[in-house]
Amino acid sequence: MNSQLHFIRPYLRGWTIIVGSMVLAYLMASNYLSYVSPMYESTAKLRLADHNEGVPNSNLYKDLDVFANTQKIQAEIELLQSHALLKKALQKLPFAQVIQRVGSLKKTELFPDAPITISFVAMDARHYNKPFLVSVKADSTYTVVAPNAEQKSGRLTDTLTLGETKLVVCLNKTLLDAKKDAQWSDQYEVTIHSEDRLLAEVLRNLDVTSVDKDVPVIRISYKCGHPEKAAQFPNALAEAYIEDYIETKFGAANLTSGFLEGRIKEISGKLSEAELAILNYREAKGITNLRQETETDLRKISQLQIQQTNLKMNLDAIRELEYYVEKGKGDFLDLAPNFEAFTDLLSTEMIKKIKQLQAEKRDLLLEYTPKDDRVKVVDEKIADLTSYLTESIKNTRKNLQTKYDNLLDDISVAEQTFIPVPEKERVMAILNREFDIYQQSYNFLNQKQIEAEIAKAAKMAFHRIITPASVSKTPVSPNYAIIKGVSVILGLIAAIILIFTVHSLKARVNSADTIVTDSSIPIAATVPKLKNPAQTQNHFIRMLTQWQVKNMLQPRGILCFTGFSPAQGQTFISTHVINTLKIQGKKIGVITLKNDTHFTHYHQITLENDHETHIDLFTDAMKQVPVEQVQQMIQEQSQRFDQTILINSIFNENFTLAMMQVATLNLICVDTRLTPAKCIAAADLVVQEYQIPAPFFVLNRDGYNPGFIRSVIRKIQKTYFLKNPKNAVSHDHKS
Repeated sequence: MNSQLHFIRPYLRGWTIIVGSMVLAYLMASNYLSYVSPMYESTAKLRLADHNEGVPNSNLYKDLDVFANTQKIQAEIELLQSHALLKKALQKLPFAQVIQRVGSLKKTELFPDAPITISFVAMDARHYNKPFLVSVKADSTYTVVAPNAEQKSGRLTDTLTLGETKLVVCLNKTLLDAKKDAQWSDQYEVTIHSEDRLLAEVLRNLDVTSVDKDVPVIRISYKCGHPEKAAQFPNALAEAYIEDYIETKFGAANLTSGFLEGRIKEISGKLSEAELAILNYREAKGITNLRQETETDLRKISQLQIQQTNLKMNLDAIRELEYYVEKGKGDFLDLAPNFEAFTDLLSTEMIKKIKQLQAEKRDLLLEYTPKDDRVKVVDEKIADLTSYLTESIKNTRKNLQTKYDNLLDDISVAEQTFIPVPEKERVMAILNREFDIYQQSYNFLNQKQIEAEIAKAAKMAFHRIITPASVSKTPVSPNYAIIKGVSVILGLIAAIILIFTVHSLKARVNSADTIVTDSSIPIAATVPKLKNPAQTQNHFIRMLTQWQVKNMLQPRGILCFTGFSPAQGQTFISTHVINTLKIQGKKIGVITLKNDTHFTHYHQITLENDHETHIDLFTDAMKQVPVEQVQQMIQEQSQRFDQTILINSIFNENFTLAMMQVATLNLICVDTRLTPAKCIAAADLVVQEYQIPAPFFVLNRDGYNPGFIRSVIRKIQKTYFLKNPKNAVSHDHKS
């Protein structure tokens, strides 16, 4: 904690410098901000047409977009920053001419409220981007100074010619009628920007970004020194973008409509030729409906084949029956023919009749012999029926065979009609395909022509300005709060650097830590800044008591007070040590080294009583005697007193080291505010080199950290006291 306080102590002492530096930096920033030109920013938001949803997704416009590239957000941002659109936007705004009122300290741009109007009838190319000075006087006369210093005067509404430039200055009647107290007689500066310069300036202050990569919304931001300009340009650019989109769409629709009209006429002719080719082929081949005709013939052949199959089964059955009957002709009555072969009622009845006669014969044979007439009659009947039946079977077989052969011929003839069908179908498919292609193209082109005509008639865009730019009342730059805050911080840093630099250059002892760090000599005591006599007395009594407890004060001992300057605590500390010892009832001897050339003897007793004796040693006279003699005299005199106080000369004097050699306790006095830090190391080297007995540091004004203002006051007082010694007063630490 003490080291931390030691680190910040110089800054606490110089708090007035820090505060003053911060205040000065704040005032400088405020003064700068009062003259700097502010920048205003306005933003407009433009929503792009989304082709995946809403009205643009309808077939009418979606199909029409076949003739346009797919619009992406990044492509639209580049389009908004293109020179083509910027030129269209600038055509809507009077940005080319800049009129400024010239003041004593700064210039103020007069964009919408200029009390005068300046019209350039002709413009010299050399005068672009250069200011014209216009001075309008109260007597309605004005003077113009060209960039090349050419000067001409005239009355308002007169045309002045400066080289190839011609201009006319008039009063803005509209503004002056609205503002009766407007001041129009003044100094003005007019600049006409070239197109390239204007585009470069606009691009420098223009920022076009997307709100999000997945959201079709574009943010158009523009910075300008005039809030009206900053608000008007984003709106003009967004409007120019929408107008350009409509013009592009209208031009594409108009071009598409003309193209489609020519193609429709061409396709219409080819479609008529295809229709005529189909008609001629149908007439040549006798085709009414090839599919239906083919299906009819196929159905006919199928029916004939079914009949053929039925006849084939009947014919096979008859043939089998005929073979069976022929094979068993001798024993016909024993035969058992398949009755499925007899499909007509007559054959069935005949079989029944034969079986009945057969049964009747069996009955007759039970009574009569086979030769009996009645039996023969029955045999004859059976033989007649059997012959009839056999002949009937043969006739039936022949009839079925004839029908079967006829069906084969009919099927063969019907199948002949299918031989040319594949060729007909191939040719018809080719003709129909060609017809369908021309018909689809004709229908598509007619539909597109209708859509193109609708697009031409509907001059609208699906892009929208969802947030128009408004006039900003607060400038975006300079940021007053940030600049002032940064200035104050810079002032703080500058003050800290200054204090650190001064503190490093002065390199005072500052605290006990410096002694501990730079020297091996211990510290006997630290004396703080004592504010009153009572506090001073108590402190030195406590200090001497501590020395006595530590056995630092030997009986009949010699305390030598040495310093780098009497004002660095040597006089103050030795005086109060003497006073404290006197209070304790000690018999004190005080030996002081002085530079006085009037004495021939090197020592003299100047004061002597029961409690205190003062002996002065004259350094000029001491040069005439050996040092050992002086040291022996001091040791002899010290035996007369309880404690001898030797107030030594400062370091680097002739007899300083000799006096320190004779002492039993050497107290090196240093001051935190006056003693340089390098003196600590120097004292340490002297003590080690000359083997000084019992060396100790005594630190005066420990922890004393006066403020800068107080130090200045004390410095002034000290200077005044040096010039006027009679007015000097004693100070505790430097008395």
